[in-house]
Order: sequence, then C-alpha cells, then structure tokens
Amino acid sequence: MAVGKDEVEIIKPRTDKRQYQRLVLKNSLQVLLISDPAADKCAASMNVSVGAFCDPVGLEGLAHFLEHMLFYASEKYPVEDSYLKYISEHGGMANAFTSSEHTNYYFDVNPDSFEEALDRFAQFFIKPLMSADATMREIKAVDSENQKNLLSDVWRLNQLRKHLSSEDHPYHKFSTGNWETLEVRPKAKGLDTRHELIKFYNEHYSSNLMHLVVYSKESVDKIQGLVENKFQDIRNTDRNHFRFPGQPCTSEHLQILVRAVPIKQGHKLRIGWPITPSIHHYKEAPGRYISHLIGHESEGSVFYILKTLGWATSLAAGEGDWTLDYSFFEVTVDLTDSGHEHMQDVVGLLFKYINLLQQSGASKWIFDELSAVCEVTFHYQDKVPPIDYVVTVATNMETYPPQDWLVGKSLPSNFSPEIIQMTLNELSPKTVRIFWESKQFEGKTDMVEPWYGTAYSIEKINESIIQDWILSAPEENLHLPAPNVFIPTDLPLKDAQEAKFPVLLRKSSYSTLCSPESEVLTDIFTRLLLDYLNEYAYYAQVAGLDYGINHTESGFEVTVVGYNHKLRILLETIFQKIAQFKVKPDRFSVIKEMVTKEYHNNKFLQPFQLAMYICSLILQDQTWPWMEELEVLPHLEAEDLAKFVPMMLSRTFLECYIAGNIESNEAGSMIQYIEDVFFEGSNPICQPLFPSQHLTNRVVKLEKGKNYVYSNQGLNPSDENSCLVHYIQVHRDDFLMNVKLQLLALIAKQPAFHQLRTVEQLGYITALLRRNDFGIHGVQFIIQSSVKGPKYIDLRVESFLRMFESKLYEMTSDQFKNNVNALIDMKLEKHKNLKEESGFYWREISDGTLKFDRREAEVAALRQLTQQELIDFFNENIKAGAPRKKTLSVRVYGSLHASELKEETSESAEPHIVHIDDIFSFRRSQPLYGSFKGGFVQMKL
Repeated sequence: MAVGKDEVEIIKPRTDKRQYQRLVLKNSLQVLLISDPAADKCAASMNVSVGAFCDPVGLEGLAHFLEHMLFYASEKYPVEDSYLKYISEHGGMANAFTSSEHTNYYFDVNPDSFEEALDRFAQFFIKPLMSADATMREIKAVDSENQKNLLSDVWRLNQLRKHLSSEDHPYHKFSTGNWETLEVRPKAKGLDTRHELIKFYNEHYSSNLMHLVVYSKESVDKIQGLVENKFQDIRNTDRNHFRFPGQPCTSEHLQILVRAVPIKQGHKLRIGWPITPSIHHYKEAPGRYISHLIGHESEGSVFYILKTLGWATSLAAGEGDWTLDYSFFEVTVDLTDSGHEHMQDVVGLLFKYINLLQQSGASKWIFDELSAVCEVTFHYQDKVPPIDYVVTVATNMETYPPQDWLVGKSLPSNFSPEIIQMTLNELSPKTVRIFWESKQFEGKTDMVEPWYGTAYSIEKINESIIQDWILSAPEENLHLPAPNVFIPTDLPLKDAQEAKFPVLLRKSSYSTLCSPESEVLTDIFTRLLLDYLNEYAYYAQVAGLDYGINHTESGFEVTVVGYNHKLRILLETIFQKIAQFKVKPDRFSVIKEMVTKEYHNNKFLQPFQLAMYICSLILQDQTWPWMEELEVLPHLEAEDLAKFVPMMLSRTFLECYIAGNIESNEAGSMIQYIEDVFFEGSNPICQPLFPSQHLTNRVVKLEKGKNYVYSNQGLNPSDENSCLVHYIQVHRDDFLMNVKLQLLALIAKQPAFHQLRTVEQLGYITALLRRNDFGIHGVQFIIQSSVKGPKYIDLRVESFLRMFESKLYEMTSDQFKNNVNALIDMKLEKHKNLKEESGFYWREISDGTLKFDRREAEVAALRQLTQQELIDFFNENIKAGAPRKKTLSVRVYGSLHASELKEETSESAEPHIVHIDDIFSFRRSQPLYGSFKGGFVQMKL
C-alpha cells in the first residue's frame, strides 16, 4: 500500500501533455509516475543515494562494483544475466552508473513487456544474488573497465585534481576500483570481498534513500498499482542520508600551480576555485550567470581577446564537481603553442575580467536575458527518449523539492545581485587552483599520481604573484556582451498540420577533388568558417539557435537547427561567409596547428577505436589514412587554401533537407537564397557538377568463403589493451535481407555479451553490432582485452557462433515470434523529436539509398519471415565455417601481446585465410559493390 499521493503541483513545460503523479510508498520509497499514452517505449530509473564516497577505506570501488553485481541474478530470477537477456529480447536496453553520492540504475523496454521487466528490475533492490563465482568474474570486468581508462587524459587529470585534496575527505578517493583494490589488498588483510559487498549492500541500500521514476503508456492509477506491487518489499532500514560536510581542499591545496604531463599533444589550462554550491540558490543561479559571462565568446569577452591574440582555441566555464557541501567553479582553456608561452598573461586576463565583473556588479538585463532563454528552452523543449528522461528526473528527485523535479535548475527566476556578488567574490587569487597540462613538461616533474601514473609537479603561488600577472597582461578592451538580438519572441506554430519542431537544414557540396591534400584543406576550410562566424553567431547559440559546418567524406555539410523566428538571419549570414571566404593567414596558422595536434593524437585512440577505423579504411574506397593527411599538413600554407576553395566550389551539387515549424513557401525561399548565392550573378562562384563528376560511395566486396585478416601493433606502445573487430559482410541493402540480419543480431546480442564478457571475461568492451557501410550490411564483434590477444579472441568468437548455432536451432516458435514482435515494435517506434527524424531521413539521403518508407517496408518483410528462413540465412552467411561466409578480422595487438603478433606473422597461412599486408594494395585489387550515391536524383520532401 502507498502512504499516499502528494497533490503538490509539479511544474512542467507548457507543451507537455504527459500526466505526473508523486507517490510515497509505505517503505518511504519516493516515486514519480509518468503517464504518456503516446509512448512506444516504457522506462524506469532508480536513483540510490549511495555512491563512491561511501566506499570503505581499503575497498576503493566497492560501490561501483556493487552496481555491476546487481545485474547478475536475484532470488526470484536466479538464472545469471536473465535480466539483461529479457530486456534485450524485448527491444530494450539497460545500464547504470555510479557517481560520488549516488548510483543510478535504468532500463527501457517495449510496452507489452514492461510489467515483467519492472518486476525483474525491482529484484535488484529486494533480494539480489551475488554468487562467489560471479563476484570473482565481475572483479575482472571492473578491472578491465579501469584498464581502458588508464591512458585517458580526462580520467587521469580528474584523478589528479582529486589526489591534490585532503586525504580526510572522500573527494580524494579513487572510485572506479580495480583488481588491486577489490581482490589483492582485501585478501592481504584477510577480507572476503564478496562478504564485504553483501555487508555494504545491507548497510547502505535502504528504500528511504531511493527515488524511482516509472514512465509508461498506462494511466497513472494503473502504474501506481504496478509500482506498489513490485517495490513495496524493498527494505527500509531508515538510514540517514549520507552527508560529507567540510571542504575537499585545505589551504595546502589552494594557491597552487600544478604542471602535469598528459598523454595527448596539446596544452590545456584549468583554473578552478572552491565556491558555495549554486544548488543552494538554484532560482538565483549565480553559477549559471557567471559561467554565461566568463564563457561568452562575443567581442570583448576573454575568449575573443585570447583568440585575437592567437593564444587559445576554446574556453569553457562553469561549475564542475559539486555536492550539497562543496563545489568547484572551473575555467578550461585550450591553448595554442603561443598561448602556452603566455600562460601567465592568459591567467592575468581572466582575473582582469573577473575583476571587471566584481566591480560592475550583477546586471539585471543580463539576468533577464538569461532567464528568457531558459524559459523558452524549458517550455518548448523536444521530447527525449523515455530512458534519458527518467534518469534525469530520478537524479533531480534527490536534490530538488517535488514541484521542481522536472525543472531542476533550468529556470532561473530570482535576480539577486547579492548572491551573484558573493559567488563572484569567491573567484579569488586567495583560493585558486591552476592545473597546466602540456607534453613540454615531460622530464621536468618530480611527482606521480598513484592510480593513473600521471607525472606532475606543484608550485605554490600567492596573491601578489597573480597581481603581477594581472598587471603585466596585455591592455585589451574587455567588456560585457551586447544585448542578444537572436532571442526568439515569435513562437506560434505555422500551421496546425505541421509538426511543431525546430528547423533543420543541411547542405552538401560535392567536389571532384579527391586527395589527402584536399581532405585536409576542406577540413581547415570548415574550421576557419566556424572561426570567422564565432563572435557573431555565438549570440545565436546562447539563444537556442545552433549551427555546424562539418567536413564530410565528399565535401562539407552545413546544419542550422533551432527556433524558426530568427533562423533565416543566421542561415543567410553563414552562406554569405562561404561566398565571401578569404583566408586570414594568422587564423590559418592557429587552425593548422590545432588540426596537426588532433591528427597526431590519433596515435592515442583506444585499440577498439583504431580497429574500427582500420576496418573502415579496408572496406571503404576513396578514403585516406590520417597518417597521409598528417604527412601533407606541414607543407600546406594559407595560399594553398586560398587557391583550393574557389576550385572546390567551382563545381557543386546541393542536397537540402528542411523540416519543422516552417511552411513550404518559406523552405523554397531558403533554398532559392542558397542557390542565388552560389549559382547566380554576373560571376557565379559555382557551376553545377557534370553528370560524370558525381561522387560515389563504393565498398569493397569481400570474396565468399574467405577469411581476411589484418594484424598490426597498436599505435601507443604504453597501451596494454588489444582489440579484435570480427566483421562478417552479408549483403547490399535489401528489405528482406536487412530484417533477417537485424533479427539475428537482436537474438545473438545478449548471448554474445553473456558468453564473451560475463563468462569468459575477455574484456569490458564487448559488443555485437550491426554495421552499415553506405548500404552494405553486416555484423561485427568488437572486443577489447588486456587478458587475451586478438588471435585467441577470434577463435572464441568462432566458438561462440558454434554454440549459438545450437541455440538458434532449439528456439521454439513462440520465442521466434516474440523476437520478431520485439523487432517490429522497435521499428514502429515514433521519432521522439525532430533531430531523430531528420537523422533518419538524412542518412537515406547521404547514403543515396532514398528509401524513406524503410521502416514500414521492413516491418512488412518481418511479418512474412519464417523461422526456417532465418536459420537458412544464418547457415549461409554467419555460421562458423559456412562456405559462402565473408569475414574480415582486424587484430590490433597491445604491448602485452606484442610477441603473439610476431608468432602470427611467422605462421604459414591456412588455405581459406587471406592475410592483408598492405591495405591499399588489397583495396585496389578487390571488386567493389555498386554505389547508391552519385545518381542524378531530383526529389522534394
């Protein structure tokens, strides 16, 4: 039974037609019920107010480990991994995450399977089973997860900031866990990890520390009945909420300059201060107000000055780590080589701007503008997938009063100059922490962070040093932003028949220039365009009008998305900039430096990313390796780009897609404007492409009955992880073949994860995914491992396919029908928002397949599919040893398995195995599938 419904009015967006009801169960579990009759997926999220800060000393990562273990089994559903199997087979997905003070578990599933899924989910918190065997295996999974993070600068530098804090505060802890913290050290102390795990669960997990969100298409009353029935048995031990008062940083950890050595190239500056958590003043929003101004990019801003001086390529500001008891405000600057040499001036300029804000005081017109943008954003927000929505709301429930569970901190409404001033005054030289990252510090540091091995050194800096930096910083005209002309005020829908969404427009420019040089120059061109637009268009971004200019495999693409009211103004500005493009040598140098570092940093891709990249390089014709692009970069100068752009634009083909709150005559007018800019006038910058010039997307057609193998060492000698991508190529786009492959992948996905990840513990990153290269379909196994080498993993994939074969044959007709229905439900899911819908249609356009009725046609094919046809398909295309099967194995060897690579290369090849020694010789020698792209298709949407 429930204690009762709460009649508090929950604030929701004006456009939101869903019903909400707060509920408190007898065991003090707080619940929000969401009824959405239009939903085609149901979802739930449980937020538990227990996180890594609760880890016992000497058992770092225990809360995170518990999160893993709850997925295994329960007393009611004792078959291992049956929860994930059920979710996967019924069109859903499930996951969880552990943060400092809470752990969140969530899933979604097709509506007709929601009740049982919810019951299985509830057992996490009622009577989970944690067998000794499963415990040992999952410690290895946590260790593998940690292994993948060891060479990530984000993880490394985050832990360094934590390391340089008080050892008495839980902020200082290492929270992921690894083999050492969960097995070796506990065992040395005579502790049994499984015993400690169960003890931790019993002592910490209590229903009064939980918040549940349930999202269903049923009525609120029906959802309430479900929730009461499933969740009332969760134990309530009446635990007090865990609070960790006090500040993470003592005076020892403030006024410091830390030099740290990152893995990747580039220079970064992070300037941080402990502040009063803004969450206590979320209606006044001091953190948001200050980050809006310090992070602004218009003329007169810190970033504008740094960019003009050629010192920075990006700047971001805002609250980072926070709880109810502490918070850090951080400013992160990506520095150029020149900016690195002027670090003190960069910090000085930032403090100058902070002084300006402190002295000028909070401005009501700026707060009102910010408030107006937030109001429009909240009340006219797109629907998001239910699984994302429930996680956000469940997390909010822990922090905000019930009326603000949906709003959170997204509606600042109380202008309080005193509170803003208080936070501004906390950004002081007396409490600053500066973290300065650069490869140039290699060999010049004297300390090492223990968990990730980051080399660093510390220098104390006092107030007078920073005052000297402020005085010596360049005299620049720092000032507040101007009023924002892009804030929308005209928001009604154009027509009752039109979808009430923002506008999305895309344009591709195709050129016959195809070489590593042209790839790099197109990349620099698109980045320079964004660079030139930034000061003006940043106002549009603040007001909810976003835009992008991206280099694609065959040209470049412009995207404009947001409220229709001022969209045309931004669109016209972008295309004027393209038409009037001139190369500014100083900005070219900055962008070239940035691109060079990015290309260099490809050497530090995770092995699974590298293996997938190599797979694409082998399969996709007319693609260039980044190594060649890196080779040509040093020789390219501003004059080369100045000559290249007119040549690139001289022959052009436009593809446009417009959707949303816009009438057809307006859409036509927009397209006309773009065509006029490019093709009209006495001296047009573009001519249409000749029919022979249309670019194609061609994919290598692997030979039937062959196993192709490409093996190589990882690019980063410090990375112990290896990876296998085992790709099976099947067919060219065809509705019936597509659904056979999709259904097979749906059925095999969870068994593959269970066998290769859960049972064999090959690696944390283990996935079976469908692959689509420009309309050529297949499946791929992706496994990254520090435990076993790629050749061994390849054999295990083959072994899994033999095991799966018998499971497929044993599948009952009811199980087959259930899987077919699950896939049909997934295909009939409505697009949640304009972004999803436009992404679907744009993929059809960019691939050239143009099958806009794909979902309906594939559902029709599924309804006709028989179980025997699926088995025949498997036997012919996927089965281990199938005579017509086409396989490509990409094996990337990490440092732990380097000797195995030597052994593999010295072995004599088996008859059906073809070793690829040179990717490009191989690609040139192979037949290609026909391209869907490149036809002269005229169409209107």
